[in-house]
Amino acid sequence: TMAPRRWLLLLFLAAGVLQPLAQPDSRGFISIDCGLAEEASYVDDTTTLAYVSDSGFTDAGTNYNISAEYLGFSRRGHNLRSFPDGVRNCYTLRSLVSGLKYLIRASFLYGNYDGLNRPPASFDLHIGVNFWKTVNISTWGADQGNTAVVEAIVVVPDDLLQVCLVNTGGGTPFISSLDLRPLKRTFYPQATAEQGLVMLARFNAAPVNKTGTIRYPDDPHDRLWYPWFDATIWAEISTTERVYGVGDDLFEVPWKVMQTAIVTRNASENIWFGWESLDAEPRDDDPSRPGYIAILHFAELQLLNASNGELRQFYINLNDELAYPTGFTPEHLISNAIYDTKPSRHSGYNLSINATANSTLPPILNAVEMYYVIPTTNLGTDSQDAPAAMAIKAKYGVRKNWMGDPCFPRTMAWDGLNCSYAAANPPRITSINLSSSGLNSDISSSFAHLKALQYLDLSNNNLTGSIPDALSQLPSLTVIDLSGNQLNGSIPSGLLKRIQDGSLDLRHGNNPNLCTDGNSCQLAAKRKSKLAIYVAVPVLVIMVIVSVALLVFFLRRRNQQPG
Repeated sequence: TMAPRRWLLLLFLAAGVLQPLAQPDSRGFISIDCGLAEEASYVDDTTTLAYVSDSGFTDAGTNYNISAEYLGFSRRGHNLRSFPDGVRNCYTLRSLVSGLKYLIRASFLYGNYDGLNRPPASFDLHIGVNFWKTVNISTWGADQGNTAVVEAIVVVPDDLLQVCLVNTGGGTPFISSLDLRPLKRTFYPQATAEQGLVMLARFNAAPVNKTGTIRYPDDPHDRLWYPWFDATIWAEISTTERVYGVGDDLFEVPWKVMQTAIVTRNASENIWFGWESLDAEPRDDDPSRPGYIAILHFAELQLLNASNGELRQFYINLNDELAYPTGFTPEHLISNAIYDTKPSRHSGYNLSINATANSTLPPILNAVEMYYVIPTTNLGTDSQDAPAAMAIKAKYGVRKNWMGDPCFPRTMAWDGLNCSYAAANPPRITSINLSSSGLNSDISSSFAHLKALQYLDLSNNNLTGSIPDALSQLPSLTVIDLSGNQLNGSIPSGLLKRIQDGSLDLRHGNNPNLCTDGNSCQLAAKRKSKLAIYVAVPVLVIMVIVSVALLVFFLRRRNQQPG
């Protein structure tokens, strides 16, 4: 069902060190020009927004420039990043507000960047561990500027979000730009922690500029409002006066969008539009199937003379049934919306707006938004395990396929990781095998945060320093293989106790500077201490004798000089 918004209760660590530019700006915006040279940035002429390179957001892929014949399009499409390697490659967006709603937008302009003149058939996008959309470049022709644009509104559960491109066998994934915009928590109440909204269309009816898209700064939230008109079907009305939103505005449509509207040519005609479902046989009782949300925006743009009986009132119907229970009368220069509170599921959607029997004026429509719903209930890796794994990746610069969530989906779990998957609980990391991976530096303290870890293999690398005793506090850890490194010092007491009680198998061969026996380590330390004394005392005595001799020498020389 639909309801006017003012009557309703206000009921998703990348590897490496991120650049300073890889942060939201003062508005909370992140604007990425994918494939831009590292550390480069520029200000977009139209929006005045600063776009930055994607080098601080991902460590995979290859930069390309598109072919010269496509350079007439937006500057953000002049280059791209392609991902020929790996099944899943991700961007990590940081410093977000946990629990806030965000608009995420990605664009894709093939532009024959590879010289093959053969765009990929399709690839998938994921927001975190949840499926977002299949990008099918072949369906985006010259009438859309050869650019695919996809957009979603989601609640981000953490302070970072990953956007991943997934190779499904339809060609090499690529991306031209990636934007993130914060929204108010009250906006789009249909977007919740359990479901997100994927934009099907967002139309600005009867715009003055028939080719322009309204966005930031006219829309402070930088939504894209595309022109929508047909002079052969609809008439157009407009005003130069500002249109205002109501106090509990859940959408805040830009007033420039609300200043224009389509109307039928007479009161007996209907405004009609429709679309087909992505699913051929959707069912209302199956939430996994596509459900759709429509949001219709209205404002009266003409000052009506009620005393003369002027009235604009209309019904809103979905598939020939009332979608709103009574006739609706838009308010003069006040933005109102009628919208679905819950997704509807049908094979096809026909929305019509028709005048009531009492109406003397034709129906009106200023703007419309259409979305379909995606579930966002998949559980990613445990909230303690995931950042620990990402910190380990960052410390050692692990390449492999360590992109996205460490454990989920199971088919894309990181190479060398095993995870446990329990119903209704986040996956836990139980095993890590980084043997012969070219690891340098010391043993990361982040391993100690993996509380479900049972097996850890760091053998045959170039690890240095001592073995952290914190590993002894991992209750499930039964095997640690550290052989073939350059570790030094002694085995910590906590690990020794676990080795002695049989709960831990520590493999430490071929570490020439590692002392493996507690008593012998203490004796060796004492010997080294005594040796140091034996060496230091004679040296000190010699230095004192030499100093005294020099002092006596200089004093005698001075006394022998004539007065």
